[in-house]
Parts: sequence; C-alpha cells; structure tokens
Amino acid sequence: MKQRNRSIALFAAVALMAMPFTGCTKISGSVESEGGQPATGNDPAAVTQDITDETTEAPTQPVQADKRVHVVAAGDNLIHYSVYKNAEALAGGYGYDFKPMYENVRYIIEGADVAILEQETIISQSNEVRGANGGALLFNSPPEVADAVIDLGFDVFTMANNHLLDCGTAGLEESINFWNAKAREHDITVLGAYLSEEDANNIRVREVNGVKIAFLAYCENINGFDDLLIGSHLRVIKNCEEDVIERQIKEARQIADVVIVSAHWGNEDTFEVRPDVKVLAQKMIDWGADVILGDHTHVGQTMEWLTRPDGSKGFVFYSMGNFICAQTDNFNVIGELPDFDIVVDGVTNEVRLEDIGVIPTIVHYNSPDFANMKIYPYSMYTPELANSHGLPYAIPQGTYTNFGWDVVNEIIDTAIPKEFQKLDK
Repeated sequence: MKQRNRSIALFAAVALMAMPFTGCTKISGSVESEGGQPATGNDPAAVTQDITDETTEAPTQPVQADKRVHVVAAGDNLIHYSVYKNAEALAGGYGYDFKPMYENVRYIIEGADVAILEQETIISQSNEVRGANGGALLFNSPPEVADAVIDLGFDVFTMANNHLLDCGTAGLEESINFWNAKAREHDITVLGAYLSEEDANNIRVREVNGVKIAFLAYCENINGFDDLLIGSHLRVIKNCEEDVIERQIKEARQIADVVIVSAHWGNEDTFEVRPDVKVLAQKMIDWGADVILGDHTHVGQTMEWLTRPDGSKGFVFYSMGNFICAQTDNFNVIGELPDFDIVVDGVTNEVRLEDIGVIPTIVHYNSPDFANMKIYPYSMYTPELANSHGLPYAIPQGTYTNFGWDVVNEIIDTAIPKEFQKLDK
C-alpha cells in the first residue's frame, strides 16, 4: 500500500538545496506553476516535492486444496438363469433389459467419482447364454448386462474370477475383446483377464479429480480349468503368484497416488475369513496396496484396517458378497457396497482414506419363480418387503431359508462391524 504527501511547495531555491533527501523522497519532473504554465527547472517556486511512504506486503501463497475422490464398489455381478430370465421378461420379448433390476442403487453408483464392479460372468456372444441352469456351474451372459451396468455408472470392471474359462479359452478371448471394445467406446477401465503377458503387465491407471488410481486384480482359482491356459497367449494372474503380485503392486505404487487391488478369494457361503486370506491381505498392504476389494464368497464378510511396518495403514474389505444373484440362502442376497473417500493432502501430498464404510444391499425377488427381481439399498428396504421375500419358497430351496427384517439385520450385524455400517445412505 502506498501513501503520498503531495505538493509541498518550496519558494526559495536555497531552502530547496538545503533540504535533506531520503530514499523515500520523489521529485516530480513536471509540475504546473501558479499561472497554469509548466514550470521549468529555473523556476524554483514551481518545484513540488512528493514524499512517499511505501510499505510492501509479502505476497501470500494460496493454500492448495485437498484432492478428494469418492469411491463405491460392488461385489459379484452374478447373472444366474433366473436373473437373465427376469431381464428377458422386462424386455417384452426383445432381447434383455437388466436396467430396472439395478435402478434402486443408481443414485449410489452415479454419485461416486469412481465406481468399481466385479463382473463375475463372461460375455461370449458366439456361445449360448447360460447361468448355472441345469445344475452345471457354467455362466455366459448376454451383452445387455454390460450395457446396463455401464449405464448405471460403473467405471471400472474387474474380471479376475473362477468362471473365466466357462466357455474355454476362445470364449474368454471373445469376452476380453468385447469388454475392451466397450472400454474404447465408453472410457471405462477393464482388467483381470488379458490377451497377453504384455497386456497383463500394463497396469491400469485412471486419473480422477487430479488423483491417479492404479487398479490390479487377481483370482484364487479357475474352477480347475487351468490347463486350458497352458500354451495359450491369454493371461490370468492367480493369487499364488505372489512374486508377480508384489512386483505389480510396487510398480503401481511408483506410477499412481493410490493402489486398489481386487482379490477373488476365500471359501464360499461363510462369514469366516480364511486365515491364508488374511495373510495375503497383509502382504498386499505391506507391498503398497491402499485398498483391497475382496469377492467370490457370495457372502458379505468383515473388513478392517491393516498396519504396515512403518505404521501407515491400508484397508481390506474381505468380501463384498453378491451384487445381484438368484441364490436361495439368506446370506447370499445381502451384499455390501464399500463406500469411502480417497484424500490427497494439498500441502503434504500424503494419501489417506476417510468416511470408510459399507452400504448394505438386498436382492429381492418374489416366490416361487424369482420374479420382479430388484436390488435395494438398506435405506430403501422395509420390513414389509423383507416379510414378502420369495427366498423361503424358491425352488430349488437353499439351506438357510428363513427370512424377514430381523434376519436381514442379523446378517448385516454379523458381516459388518457397527462402525462401518452406513444404513441411511
């Protein structure tokens, strides 16, 4: 800020010469005389002294805002026979329409900056559509599944699961090419099954809100079809390949701010986390993973912070359960949507996870033919809906067929620690 004392007229040349000058004193080069004419250097009465007091404030640097990314994830998108038959009925005889079944959770998926889905079934258009019908646990879904979940708002699709080779290597390659084409068309990220070793080592990274996020995906088994990959150019990385997983996580750590790992593992139909799964989870966090999204068990399981040797932490969701399915045990229809924020500190660039938790979901259908199937977030589900669920009467029957509002809440409390329950979202 500047202050000026103007026009201190000096009427004697002697007084002018006697005046002390400082570094703050300015002499004007051209001022007007009393007569209104420009003064000259020979007219001492026309000389004006400007005394200027100047103070300079140091410029302040703007504080850099934190970078924040809101993430939502979903477990197994498991397209059973009765799931695609619902979609067929909704389409009125013209292909399949899966969108209405997902509509209740659209606001959650669309509200995320990044939404991640585990696509449990392949899409091979040269093979027949099937969904474990007839008792054979083989899956191949219609392409309208992809259209629905992309339209729903998912950005990242992981394919590392035990059903990759249900239609052989030709079916898997066709499915990879199908999803790669969707990725080019819609700016989505696809990983977990690859056309080559080089493709498998091409770590997928998305930049969202200025934050670079690396995605990796691994699976425990391929339902005994591993031999089909011998001599094939296709590549699937299994959980037992710990040297590869360690290398990839560490490489991802170098090229991204955050590393998210999808891990297909564990025993099906149990809330218990297998001990070796916990061991591998700790290794992944130690190697540099920030978040682990587990799936495969078809049951929502617990979650926790894991601490590295240096005291920093990562987070593991051991299993998200099913996103959609037509299973008939009560715990199979209660899923988990991990919901959290990634924050990169604007000053230190340190990464932290905030507001971490789980939104429970319920796959609802009517008896006895799985009709009117929909996914509900817990906040939209009601005791009346729970008491009308078709699961106790579904054919073939499951083992745990009791259902109701109390059962829903008991399963949620068993799978999700209270501190991580997001029941009103």
